[in-house]
Amino acid sequence: MMNWKKNLAFVWMAQFLATVGFSFTSPFIPLYMQQLGVRNPESLSIWVAIYTATGYLALCVFAPVWGFVSDIYGRRIMMLRANFVCALCLAVMAFAPNVQYLVMIRFFIGVFSGTVTASMILVSSNTPHRHRGFALGTISSATYTGTMGGTFLGGIIADNFGYHNAFFASSFTLLLAGFLTLFWVKEEFAKSSGIQEKLRKIEFRLPNFGAVWLILLLVLLTGFVRRFSEPYLPLLVEKINGPEKAATWTGLIASLSAIAGGISGTFLGWLADRTSAPRVAVWSTFFAGLLLIPQGLANSLGMLAGTRFGMVFFAGGLDPIFQIWLSKSAPDEKHGLFLGWATSAKSFGWFLCSLGSGVVAMAFGIRWVYLFAAGMFLLLIPIIKLTMVLLESGSSSMKRDFEKCRDPFPAAQDVSSCRERIPVRQAESRSTDFEGRPADRSS
Repeated sequence: MMNWKKNLAFVWMAQFLATVGFSFTSPFIPLYMQQLGVRNPESLSIWVAIYTATGYLALCVFAPVWGFVSDIYGRRIMMLRANFVCALCLAVMAFAPNVQYLVMIRFFIGVFSGTVTASMILVSSNTPHRHRGFALGTISSATYTGTMGGTFLGGIIADNFGYHNAFFASSFTLLLAGFLTLFWVKEEFAKSSGIQEKLRKIEFRLPNFGAVWLILLLVLLTGFVRRFSEPYLPLLVEKINGPEKAATWTGLIASLSAIAGGISGTFLGWLADRTSAPRVAVWSTFFAGLLLIPQGLANSLGMLAGTRFGMVFFAGGLDPIFQIWLSKSAPDEKHGLFLGWATSAKSFGWFLCSLGSGVVAMAFGIRWVYLFAAGMFLLLIPIIKLTMVLLESGSSSMKRDFEKCRDPFPAAQDVSSCRERIPVRQAESRSTDFEGRPADRSS
């Protein structure tokens, strides 16, 4: 039997390296665009928005496809695909002759990326149910610590050795992640059906996820709010401190923030396992929104770094919390499908936020991007509470239906509905309630 703790450690290392590779470019992409000839501030804001939105749109469209494929062929091969193909794409970025080619390559990276989703599906499927919150929070911490290392090193390498060498270093790190996955990451996966059989069953309509759509809507909105200000951090640093070493300072601030995200992913995931996931999400959202306000008003790098550290700590807990919520609502054989759709929802939120933040930056300036993001975080709180109420009421209704079906002499009109509802309740009976507590099976 596979040692899930040992495998979690190897998946964590692979995800850490992959995130380091992907994060290398984030401190300097807007600055690299200036080198490629985009000098006008308004044009630069537009191209930053287009670049960011293009990658997220590709990820949004293809994430459910890779989730579908992972349920057939396994999750480890999805990690290999993302690491090796994106390593090639990032190396090619170094040779982009203009910003249009840069955007096109970013689109292909969005198509083939998805290491976080593949890692989470693999870990969720190969970890005992009672430890999944901890495991998913641990993988989430790998993305933040990887971001810390990647943004810090990327900014330093870009300022001291040039943008081209930073792209090559990024590509090399992804290759390391791919080989680590190839030789040390294990997966217990039983192929249940072939792709042709799966394709014959495809219906071109939205899946019948029921109440889970509410969680996916929350994932979309959270993705929209969390990434609203992120693409403009290098330009805000440049505005506060000038162009000298802007990539290095951006990388340092982003890496400090990633430390906060790494701590919060594990800690808040652990807390959500033991208390109420939605309640932890509400308080995390409140403090994240509050701390975005001083970022928009910051007049020193110290103030920007300190408030961003706190904001990312609280915002960083939202992803694992919603992943826990989803994981505990999904049958084991459909984890790939559910988390693939979750990635699609989140990346569609990122796509929309790229366009929205671009409009705000052009119309009102860079600082207003942060103030708008703060307001949207606070507006997210009543939506989380409403979702919790709707999911709990849906769970109670399902339990009443099951009790009715247990009646040895049900009414004739209830028989057909019972046949439909019993399997649903049986799938649910092994899980937990929507707040993350063990389900009540006393009845």
